[in-house]
Amino acid sequence: MSFEMPKYHHPDFTKEQFMNAPDAKYEAAEKDGVAPDNYHSTSMYPEYFKINGEWKLAEESRMDSCVILCDDGHLAVVEARNIKKGDKVLLGRTEKCEDGIYMHCHGFEDEESVLEDQFVFRQGRSRETSYARDYDRLFELLKHEREHGNIIWVMGPAFAFDADARAAMSALIDAGYADGLMAGNALATHDLEGALLHTALGQDIYTQKSQPNGHYNHLDVCNKVRRSGSIPQFIKDYDLDDGIICSCVRNNVPIVLAGSIRDDGPLPEVIGDVYEAANTMRSLVRKSTTVICLATMLHTIATGNMTPSFRVLEDGTIRPVYLYTVDADEFVVNKLLDRGSLSATTMVTNVQDFITLVAKGLGVMK
Repeated sequence: MSFEMPKYHHPDFTKEQFMNAPDAKYEAAEKDGVAPDNYHSTSMYPEYFKINGEWKLAEESRMDSCVILCDDGHLAVVEARNIKKGDKVLLGRTEKCEDGIYMHCHGFEDEESVLEDQFVFRQGRSRETSYARDYDRLFELLKHEREHGNIIWVMGPAFAFDADARAAMSALIDAGYADGLMAGNALATHDLEGALLHTALGQDIYTQKSQPNGHYNHLDVCNKVRRSGSIPQFIKDYDLDDGIICSCVRNNVPIVLAGSIRDDGPLPEVIGDVYEAANTMRSLVRKSTTVICLATMLHTIATGNMTPSFRVLEDGTIRPVYLYTVDADEFVVNKLLDRGSLSATTMVTNVQDFITLVAKGLGVMK
């Protein structure tokens, strides 16, 4: 089974609804961080705006943001908090040309593959759903993306508690299957704890047995990293070469660690300002073509909301962005679907098992 990139189909702008549509209206923002009334809020789908009689695509879209008409005619998608006074903010609450705005939800769909039956089992995901085909598709997708795309991993701390999961993710990074990692303080802290002390939250990562005074281990690691001044320096100071974070540093894979009010330490690289963290996360998401979210509800929802269903490449080609969400809890994986991120592929499974299957399926781990 080989991977085949779906072809994107633009809307037919010669149809009457597009020809007769008015130009989209805009209004200048009166204050930094405040959108005008009746502003248009974006989705993760491709959206077109009629500007001076021409339909233009807002290329770098995301959910719940505003569209700015730039002086050069470019359409920028901007979070409301980042609007500047004087920005020309697009207006309109309809999406079928009435306001000169069109949302294109089916650009990658093949009409011949649409099922005519109105009732089918298993349209969503549950622990009863078979995943064999999903894994096969994911393997081929990742092989393609390693050569032609950009793969971002969004990870909860669960990987750090299991030696095989750490080894599997490390092997994937070393093999070139990661272009960025987004996580919180816990994943990095406990992974480095595993590298230095072979424990995570004080439990041996091989036997899961609690160690004497083990509850100090992650605190000691935070303290040592802060003494070193940075994660790379800590790795150098203690001559570490084991686990997820070490692999990222060794392969120059960007890491974004978003802080939480509950963090211990935190590590020096953790971004404590939530909006700075969100902006930094989006800087990675903007480059991504495949995003895989694993065992972290908060980071998964945040990432899903800033990830569009499409990407415009440098040559003008429009391709899909693949979004996977994997968790042992059905509620977590279906949460993205509830929030409108319909482009997500959801898998209900233990993430430690998932990552080892992926590493083995790609041949980077026995």
